[in-house]
Amino acid sequence: MTKADIVNEIAKNTGIDKASVLATVESFMDVVKDSLANNENVYLRGFGSFIVKRRAQKTARNISKNTTIIIPEHNIPAFKPAKTFVSKVKDSGKK
Repeated sequence: MTKADIVNEIAKNTGIDKASVLATVESFMDVVKDSLANNENVYLRGFGSFIVKRRAQKTARNISKNTTIIIPEHNIPAFKPAKTFVSKVKDSGKK
């Protein structure tokens, strides 16, 4: 499902015009991105959490040049689904 599919589905279910739904969806994504960029987690009860994970420094190999490089520690965004979300997805496969 794409962002356009999500906008169409929300517009169909709520009766709100697509332009307003698109603006709302994009605003939501901007808020989540800005919060994660500021090291603030976003918690949506019943859905899941958008969190910032810290990756430790590690050594990697550049195979083409046969050298080692150091990858510094850095933050990455992650999503952790809520238990109800996970159980609903699991139950959907039991049909």
